[in-house]
Amino acid sequence: MSKKVSPISIEITLDENKIPEKIKWSAPDGGVNNENAQAMLLSLWDGEKQETLRMDLWIKEMPIDQMKMFFHQSLVTMSETYLRATQDEKMAATMKDFSEYFAEKLEIKKGN
Repeated sequence: MSKKVSPISIEITLDENKIPEKIKWSAPDGGVNNENAQAMLLSLWDGEKQETLRMDLWIKEMPIDQMKMFFHQSLVTMSETYLRATQDEKMAATMKDFSEYFAEKLEIKKGN
């Protein structure tokens, strides 16, 4: 039985100072083809070294208010993913509480 490979690609356009100007990504199996993005947080786990490898990028034109919403939504998603991965309801709820506190302190309105 052959295994299917599902490619995901990210293309970053940099300016002369190596600052991201454009982020485009594709995931053909998910129906995404050369879509624009303004920021990304990518984390990969190296089980052998027991450490997280990460890449955090955003375009230089990204507005601060959008960055705040991006972080808030990422925190909420991380709490949901943590729950699915660990079934640790107590810590997931604590993470979600922090996400709400984060949004409140940044004055991010519900629905954003």
